[in-house]
Amino acid sequence: MVRIGISVEGPTEERFVKQVLAPYLANKNIFITPIHMEGDVKLDKVKNELKNIANSFDYVTTLYDFYGFKKKTTDETKESLEEKIMQHVHPSISPRLIPYIQMYEFEGLLFSDPDAMESELGEEGVKNWAESILNTFDNNPEAINDSTETAPSKRLVKKTSYRKTTHGPNIAEAIGIEKIREKCPGFNAWLQRIETLTP
Repeated sequence: MVRIGISVEGPTEERFVKQVLAPYLANKNIFITPIHMEGDVKLDKVKNELKNIANSFDYVTTLYDFYGFKKKTTDETKESLEEKIMQHVHPSISPRLIPYIQMYEFEGLLFSDPDAMESELGEEGVKNWAESILNTFDNNPEAINDSTETAPSKRLVKKTSYRKTTHGPNIAEAIGIEKIREKCPGFNAWLQRIETLTP
């Protein structure tokens, strides 16, 4: 058995981990617990958060949106942010840390299955709308991004009755982790690293 604490950005990610990701990993004898930061994700806060939770778990990881991370430089990347997290934590924590930044935000994962999105939202036309967006970004949900104003969540709120905390985890559950992994290479690589921790 492996126990992992996941520092997440907010209640939506917390619900996603509890409702969708935890049951999936539990089947692999990996037990994860989300602890949400209530937003305002920045390096110093991340450092303190990981220090607070590290002693309660065998390993710690993160699930933060790229867009939600504060005080980024203009040339920041997913990889550079993950490296900054790794370098910022106490040396005793880094061997047990898997930092992860979701591109560009959690809602990108929901575009993995436009059928499930339309079904859960109960709104006709959502499937075709989501497919057209995916086509623009080479069918990669994690690439959906033009600006902070056209991030996946902003698109959903503008087009549908999407409610982040309710619909987000429910759509993800309807899609299933395997389908999300198939469509989202960054998310899949993160889970592959977690799975290597199996005793």
